[in-house]
Amino acid sequence: MLVSMSAVLLLGLLIWFLLRIRYLRWVDALLCGAFGFLLSKTVAAPFAQAFLDGVNGFLGQLRF
Repeated sequence: MLVSMSAVLLLGLLIWFLLRIRYLRWVDALLCGAFGFLLSKTVAAPFAQAFLDGVNGFLGQLRF
């Protein structure tokens, strides 16, 4: 768990940095996939799922 959490923090900082400098490519998409995979194994997974469910519910109620 400790290694997974530190990897999540490291990859999260790297993704934030890449977004900040606007430098994203397909390799970075793989990095984001690895981040999501590791995030799902941590204590933060239920909070991330609840957040995504909330965003999904909000977007589902929008009418264009």
